[in-house]
Order: sequence, then C-alpha cells, then structure tokens
Amino acid sequence: MSEPTPSLEELFAAHIQTLATTLRPGTVRYYYTVSRRFLSYLNTAFPQVHCLSQLRRDPHLLGWFRSLAEQSPPLRTRGTYLIILRRLFRDLADNGHSPQPELIRREDFPPQPRYLPRALSPEDDQRLQQQLRSLDNLPSNALLLTRATGIRIGECINLSLDCLRSIGDQQWALHVPLGKLHSERLVPVDDQLRQIVGRLLVLRALASPSRLAKSESFLLPRSGGYWSLYNTLSAALAEAAQQAHCSHRVTPHQLRHSFATEMLRLGVSLPALMKLLGHTDIRMTLRYLQVTQQDLQREFHLARQSVAQLHHLPLLTLPHQALPTSADLPSIQRAIAAARHLLEMYRRQLTDKHKLRKLQRLDKRLLNVASELELIN
Repeated sequence: MSEPTPSLEELFAAHIQTLATTLRPGTVRYYYTVSRRFLSYLNTAFPQVHCLSQLRRDPHLLGWFRSLAEQSPPLRTRGTYLIILRRLFRDLADNGHSPQPELIRREDFPPQPRYLPRALSPEDDQRLQQQLRSLDNLPSNALLLTRATGIRIGECINLSLDCLRSIGDQQWALHVPLGKLHSERLVPVDDQLRQIVGRLLVLRALASPSRLAKSESFLLPRSGGYWSLYNTLSAALAEAAQQAHCSHRVTPHQLRHSFATEMLRLGVSLPALMKLLGHTDIRMTLRYLQVTQQDLQREFHLARQSVAQLHHLPLLTLPHQALPTSADLPSIQRAIAAARHLLEMYRRQLTDKHKLRKLQRLDKRLLNVASELELIN
C-alpha cells in the first residue's frame, strides 16, 4: 500500500523545520510568512491544487506574481518572497520531490531599486555633530559614536560594556558584535573616540538601578527592549537635527553613509572601507558613497600631478665605472651611453612635439657617434 502524497502545506512545513536548525529564528519566521501567504493565495484562487505535482508556472505562479504586484501599495519585498519560494522548490527537488522545472525564472524578479547615497551635506553634518556634542547626554554620545565609527545603529545598541579593546601598544579598537551579516569586527578608534566611550560609561553609571538591571552586559542602558532604545535614539537624532537647523530630517543610517563618504574623501581605500563597514561585497559599499563634482575635480588634478611626478628627471647617479676616468675609448663609450639614458628619461616627461623631435635627432646623432667609435675599436 503506497503512502499518501504529502500536501504542499506538509512539505513546506517539514522543510522549514529542517532549515530552522541552521537559520536564525527571524529568518525562519520569514520563511513561514512567505509559505503561508503563497498557500493562502493558492487556496483562494486555485482550491483544487493540493500537492506539488499539480503546481504549474502558468497559471499558479504567474497569478501569484500578479497579485503581489497589484497590491496597494505594491509589496516592496516581493523579490525576497520569490527568492525564498524558489529556494523551497529547489530544496524539495534535491530531496527527491519533483516540482515542475523553472516555476520561478530570473525575469520574474522585479528590478532592484537604485538608491542614491544618503550622506549628509558637509554643512548639515558639521552642524549636527556640534549640536550632539553640546547636548552631551547618553543618546547624543551614542549617536556621536555611531557617526564616528560608521557602525549600524543596531550594532551600537548591542555594544558590550567591554567593547573597547586594546590591540597593541597604544592601539585601540571597538569590538562590534555579531550583527546583520552574521559577522563581528574590530573598528579602529583614536583618542577622541575613546573619550566618547569613556563619557558613555560615566553617563551609564548615572542611570537608574532598574535600567542598569536590564542592561548588565550592554554599554547603553535601557528601560525596555531593543526597539525601545532604538526609538529613543531615532527620536533624539531627529530632535538634534531640527535644533541644528539641518536641511531635512535625519535618520540613524545616514550617519553611516556620512562616515563612509568622509572616509573615502580622506583617502581610505574601498577594500579597507568595506572592512570598516562590515560589508561582505564591495557593491554594498559603493551604495554608501557620495562622490560630488568637487571630489571628481580633486581626484582628477591629483592624478594629473601624479603623472607629472611619475617620470621625474633623476639625478645623475651613474655607477662609478660609467663615469669617464681616463681618455680611452671604453670610457668615452660609457659616457655616451649614460648621456643617451638621461636624454631618454628627460624625453618621457615632455609633451611638446617639437622638443620631442629635437631630442630624437640628438639621440640619433649620439647613436651614430657610438657606431663610429665601434669601427675605430
């Protein structure tokens, strides 16, 4: 007697339970959400579909894609929905089930939005930091630390009491715990940043015993959970930006964009900046950078100056044996070779075509002299 064919609900639920052994709880909940919404659509639009073998790209999947796009407002995360459902189908196929091929194709994914960098203008950035320093309370110092290190606001909330680590002689770094991309890192800090951390520790000690009891291992004390502190910091930033007369409302993540743009202008390389921000892909880092026309002008002129210095005329530092020490034929030949070498180095710096042609004629004359001397030898 053959076993009954498992339903889609049973297949999805069983496989998501398997994924729960390796994925984070929040990710697992998202898998359940996507599968539940897809199955709810099928039960409403195609109640006759119960098992995987009945599922077809058209009309079942294409109908669901249209329903996602027709939502008002449109579902921004529908691309993520498709990624999750596609993984479920592929995993089921790897486990011996037989879904129809290409239920979800590349062309089904909506185009990725191209967000502009959201760094603050230099004027807004300066005014905001001055305002935060003048406030000198716990939220303002936490926001200053976020701006000065480029860490995410969530990473700042989760900083531990011993986040400041010594990594060598007079060298310190901020230990950023596991975060969004499942990685931790050490961000270099200077004396100014160490002072901010020290000030946070002083302000932390002034917090009420109830707040300290809820945050024994955290640098930032809290009266509620994570989101309560997040909302407190966001509100403090918005109020400080308004008091500083910034041109628009400021969000915590813009501090991270401003840090990235500042580091680029100070000469930090893209690979190093990627490590500072905790990214795993350089394309993520590029989304944070704001390159202005002034940046382009500066980089262009620096590059042109580098070209001028690349082939600078060296001093005459020829080997001792190349210098004429006597009036014999070998000494004269070495002197001609040295002169031709210096002429060539000088020629590489020039852009004037008339001078270039003249130097080429002089070099040919020296070459002819050297050839004639060979005949004498």
